[in-house]
Order: sequence, then structure tokens, then C-alpha cells
Amino acid sequence: MNNLPTSFTNVFADNKLTLGLLTPLEAYPSSPFPTLNADIATAKQAEQAGIASIWFRDVPFYDPNFGDAAQMLDPFTYAGFIAAHTNTITLGTAGAVLPLRDPIMVAKQAASVDHLSNGRFVLGVSTGDRPVEYPAFGVDFNARAERYRESVEIIKTLHQQSFPKHLSQHYGELDGSLDLYPKPVNQQIPVMAVGRSRQSFEWLANNVNAWIWAVDNEQAISEIINNLSIASNSNTSPHYGYATFFDLDKNPDAPYQRFYNVVRIGRNALIERLLKHRELGVKHIALNLKPSQRAAQDVIDELGNFVIPALEKEQREPAV
Repeated sequence: MNNLPTSFTNVFADNKLTLGLLTPLEAYPSSPFPTLNADIATAKQAEQAGIASIWFRDVPFYDPNFGDAAQMLDPFTYAGFIAAHTNTITLGTAGAVLPLRDPIMVAKQAASVDHLSNGRFVLGVSTGDRPVEYPAFGVDFNARAERYRESVEIIKTLHQQSFPKHLSQHYGELDGSLDLYPKPVNQQIPVMAVGRSRQSFEWLANNVNAWIWAVDNEQAISEIINNLSIASNSNTSPHYGYATFFDLDKNPDAPYQRFYNVVRIGRNALIERLLKHRELGVKHIALNLKPSQRAAQDVIDELGNFVIPALEKEQREPAV
């Protein structure tokens, strides 16, 4: 996990905690469908505010039982579009549903976005959270863990080797006569697991560069990070972060509250919570603004004016 590009290290770094946004970049608490009316302006605003990343979700279908269509657009297409309107912010998928996609095409799409963004791309990969999609693709839901592992191996092989040879169980064969272009800008694209994807700590610890889950319980965070460290075969283990549905209260002194999977909190309690999670080893938090009672632009302004500066101050001036 050495020599990773700045697209990754700007988001995941030792003794630092950063914030990212999950698409769509708007609040839409009363509808499963966003408007996407201000995505370019909001992406630029997020970059200017010091938000470290924008994560593009992969939701092929609208499932009424789930109640959220995400950003509706294909994540790689959307990431390429936003890349053209931003300069420094890291872009990534969170996550591409690998068992439902051909890994060769994912490797091609990821490398393409990496070039369009000048090396700012991180490939987040998952098995998805909507089992109903699997029959539509004719894919065995029970084979998703194996397909996921094979896909990660194929993608890395295509990105990092020339004219590779590779034989897989669920996909095709590379016999050394073909090579995938373009290669990543920085010789590799960091891979981030999104969700557990039915993988062991041992596999996660030794095959991905970072892991974003939904677990933000402080005791559980400590156990996860410790388990990753124990399972790693090298001196480093994947950086851990989590994603959460987020509602920043207008009252800066509002306490932490949780409503099922939604965190509602004022900025002062948020800063305290983030600093505590940083000390536990959390490196990144991806915020989903769908349930926000405030406009995304107002939330980003407050994060940029108060929360991110407080984190950066603490990170510049560690406690002695």
C-alpha cells in the first residue's frame, strides 16, 4: 500500500480525518428522486470548502421498497462529468456493484475516469445493498462474494500488468495476447471496499487500500481497526472510514441524535464527535445529505467555515 497517489492520500492519511460527500449533492428528504439541478455548482462549492471527496453511488434500478434512487446516473459517466468541472477534489465510486458488472469494463471505465480527472479517481467496490437487482442481471446472488473477489483481482491485473495472463472461474480468460489501455495515471488506482461484501477481515486487510462501512459505533470502530491490523500481512492495513445519512442541525449546540440510520447533530457536538473518532483511527467519513432538512449548500458552507477548520487546527496542533 505504499506510493499511493494523492487522490487517495488526500482522503486517507495517518493522524487525519477528512470529510466526503455521497452523491447526489443535495437534500431530498421527501422524495426518492433528486433533482440534480445544482450538481456542478455544488461540486465546486464542496471543493472550495475543503471537502476531500465526492463518492458516486451505483444503483442500477429504482426499488420502491428501498425508497432511494441515488443520483440515478451511471457513476462512471457522472464522475467523468464532474471531473471536467473540478480541479483537486478526489472522485470515486461508493461503490461499483462488481458482481453485476463485467470487471474488464470496470477496469476500462475506472482508468478512463482516472485520466479525465488527471489521476483523482479511487475505485470503491461493493456487492450492492439491493438483492432484488441480481435476478434482473441473471446473476446468482449466492455467488456474489466469489465474483467480487475475482473482479478485484482482474481489475488490478489489468491496471498493473502488461499483456497479462489470468484465468477466472466466473469471468473470462486473459491469455497474454491483449492489453488494456489506458493504464492508470499513477500506475494504479486505489481500491476501496464499500460495505462488508461478505469478505473476511483477512481478505479485506490484504486486498484493498481502504474500507468504508456503515459502522460508526465507537466500540465497534476500535474492534474493526484492531481486527484489520491483526489480519494484515504487511506493516500497514486498510484505512477505515464510514458512511452515514446526515442532517446538520441549524442550532450549533444541538446534541447528537440518531434516528434509525440518520445522524442529526449540531456543529459543536459534530466537531467533538469527529475528533473522538479520529483518535480511534477513523480516517474518512462520507456524508449522505438525502435526509437533510437544510439545503446542501448551507450544510457545505457550515462544514467549510467551522467544522473542517476545527479538524485541521487540531491536526496541525496535536495534543501533548
